[in-house]
Amino acid sequence: MPPFDPALAARYPIVIGCDEVGRGALSGPVVVAAVWFEPAALPPDLLFALDDSKKLPEPVRNRLAPLIRRHGRVALAAGSPALIDRINIRAATLDAMARAVTKLGIDAPVYVDGRDALPGFAGKALVGGERLVPQIAAASIVAKVMRDAFMRRLARTHPGYGWERNVGYGTALHRAGLATLGRSAHHRMSFTRGFRTD
Repeated sequence: MPPFDPALAARYPIVIGCDEVGRGALSGPVVVAAVWFEPAALPPDLLFALDDSKKLPEPVRNRLAPLIRRHGRVALAAGSPALIDRINIRAATLDAMARAVTKLGIDAPVYVDGRDALPGFAGKALVGGERLVPQIAAASIVAKVMRDAFMRRLARTHPGYGWERNVGYGTALHRAGLATLGRSAHHRMSFTRGFRTD
């Protein structure tokens, strides 16, 4: 059952929702979306369709992402593999979130999926936030669509890791590519030290 009922739209908070995609990947950036809208002003069918991006089929995510951008305010930011290696994935994610929220330029509380509230901004963290706050669900969808498309573009110039299918996560094909090809410039060194690259 979808988590958001259009009949209850006025009860959902008017906030900035923030979520990331790519936190556990072996390669590519961590991508963050910050999304703001008034739930009661959203088309009811769009509000009803929102959910955690991991629970939605890819064609549905691809259909919803442009609708979210049309009816809400959206900003994106990314933490590169080099940044992740330098300051760690948690800090890189929070840095990207701060940049995305700042880019929005909206004075509203920031609700973040997970356990870490965004330092320096009013708001809070919510475990399972994609099914509690529609703006977080929308952020998860936009971030997932953007990152997946980026990794598939990278796959054309970096064959052998299966990024066109695994979008940088540690599948058997990706691990086999690491074992035979070594790390690319887009791999996170801190995540792949256990693999032979010689």
